[in-house]
Amino acid sequence: MMNLSVSGIVFFSIPVVMALESCTNIENHDLDKLSNDTVTIVAPVNDTTIIQSGEVVPAAVSGEMISETVNPDSIVAFARTLIGIPYLYASIDPKKGFDCSGFITYVFNHFNIAVPRSSVDFTNVGQEIVIEKAKPGDLILFTGTDSTVRIVGHMGIVETTSGNKLQFIHSTSGNAKGVVITVFGDYYRSRFVKIIRVFPDEFFQ
Repeated sequence: MMNLSVSGIVFFSIPVVMALESCTNIENHDLDKLSNDTVTIVAPVNDTTIIQSGEVVPAAVSGEMISETVNPDSIVAFARTLIGIPYLYASIDPKKGFDCSGFITYVFNHFNIAVPRSSVDFTNVGQEIVIEKAKPGDLILFTGTDSTVRIVGHMGIVETTSGNKLQFIHSTSGNAKGVVITVFGDYYRSRFVKIIRVFPDEFFQ
């Protein structure tokens, strides 16, 4: 892997096999399905890299995106301000819309935290958390619309976990067609892959 730095900006490359852009299945794009989020057909990526404050950190080693100034509550609060922005494939432009990982990218980039652009690239990022211990600010990963294909194809940010009710905020191409808060119900349970924590545990105590 080669990293270049120009005027304090770090450029990096990630090897991706068979990667299509995030959150989309071009061949099976059926907007009439219940809560239809599009799907990514890609091979798993084992060498995901994230950047924090100009430092290149291998996610598989660090397991966390460490920030001294940003906490998960700030991430969630900012994400809520984007509710209603429409869904747009391959976009991170709030004036036009977001796809699912474009939404995540925009939220974290707002705090100068660089994250993988594609949902599947989050597969090996962070620390896996059992769902019962999920907290606002954790990331929730799902398959695409075909839940039999157990590859990450959609994602969101855990928004609330009051009682036994988990809700997450995400950009969906389904009925809502944009950034919404969704209850983690039966449909998404069938597509659930895992919860990941990308901030140190002390932020959640």
